[in-house]
Amino acid sequence: MKIDSREIAALAQAQPSAPRMDMYAGIHKALRAFMADTLLGLGRMDVDDDLEFAQTCDRVMQMLDFCRSHLRHENQFVHAAMEARQPGSSQRVDSEHVEHEQAIAALAAGVSHLLSCARPSRPAATQALYRQLALFIAHNFEHMHEEETAHNQVLWDRYSDEELVRIHDELVASIPPQEMLTTARWLVPFMSPAERTAMLSDMQQHAPKPVLAAVLAHVQPHLTQQEWTKLVRSLGLPPVPGLVH
Repeated sequence: MKIDSREIAALAQAQPSAPRMDMYAGIHKALRAFMADTLLGLGRMDVDDDLEFAQTCDRVMQMLDFCRSHLRHENQFVHAAMEARQPGSSQRVDSEHVEHEQAIAALAAGVSHLLSCARPSRPAATQALYRQLALFIAHNFEHMHEEETAHNQVLWDRYSDEELVRIHDELVASIPPQEMLTTARWLVPFMSPAERTAMLSDMQQHAPKPVLAAVLAHVQPHLTQQEWTKLVRSLGLPPVPGLVH
């Protein structure tokens, strides 16, 4: 996909005149952050430091697991909703999801190969995995753009915001607690302050208090002091997550 000034202008004009429920916005910020940070970490990894080497390889595998789960959630909830009211509307991206599953398996095999390499072979194998991961991420960024534009248009044309909220809530309810913490780790720090407040205010109103406390404790190390102060102030909470009762 070639981005030029006309395409950028078209993107701006394509935004709805009034804000709509966007199921992709938050999770795609999380995915972009997790992918970019993992790629950067792999690029600067010290292959001669065994602990750093093992931790970085594990980090790549965690990111791949997260991507795999994300594909399942979209297939089960978002694509199913699209197909229910506009058959065929998710078909092209469905085929890309199959390709992504294959790419994830290939990358996981690349990590396993890297872990089994003799120390002198690590630099070359790391570089090969780095380039493979970079291409995977590049394709995913284009893929997410397609979902945020074409797929959202189908959803907005066929569903009310109230219906989209229900679909989103069903998706979120299906996510296991540990995966939800991983999502929060990559979602909350990379949201705008207003988005953080909206998401966590909803959690404050509807989730058990220990759940909110766990999420806040999990994300605090990844926020600046200024971001953290703004967040807890917006939630009406003291600045220490342990004081959330």
